[in-house]
Amino acid sequence: MSFNYDKSRENRLGFPEIIYGKAKTADELLDILSFFENQNKNALITKLQPEKYQILKTHFAGSFYDRRSGIFMLRPVKIHQSDYSVALISAGTSDMHVVNEAYYTLAFLNLQAEKITDVGVAGIHRLMDKIEYIKQFKILIVMAGFEGLLPSVVGGLLPQPVIAVPTSVGYGVAESGKTALNSMLASCANGITVTNIDNGYGAAIAAFRILNLLKK
Repeated sequence: MSFNYDKSRENRLGFPEIIYGKAKTADELLDILSFFENQNKNALITKLQPEKYQILKTHFAGSFYDRRSGIFMLRPVKIHQSDYSVALISAGTSDMHVVNEAYYTLAFLNLQAEKITDVGVAGIHRLMDKIEYIKQFKILIVMAGFEGLLPSVVGGLLPQPVIAVPTSVGYGVAESGKTALNSMLASCANGITVTNIDNGYGAAIAAFRILNLLKK
């Protein structure tokens, strides 16, 4: 097997090696998951296509797969209903593939997140109705496609760290998320952080790093 597991990553960074599934074959993923299973470790795969999951599930009974986000876990995790540290704020239901990727990544890392959906700028009153509720969270991950304005609005209204995620939702000049990405990078809202397009996983890991530091 060509997989060279980074055994010290969890000690160095606080989270284990996580597998990018889109570019790997089903056979490669079977080998990798067998390694984790033999080590009695759970494993998280991102961007896993449904046809590969059909193969994996025959070998790993009880595994978890979210078709919308492409998140796979060797063993499902129990999401604890505790105090919410992270809010996942999305402009529309069409952004749920990115919302779910962040949600299940955080769950894998034993962090509960709250989904706040359909509060985009096309109906900005929906966001304003939830401002007091959103103030309780430590970190805000904000996802939007099309023109990508929602993180700027949230960053101008609320004091928490804002991690902005452009999504590939939109058509024409939205350019599969490039317009949202450029808009977020050019935001005049001070101090927001921007990930790559559809990178809910990266946003979740960024939030996890911040929260780990706060614990210390």
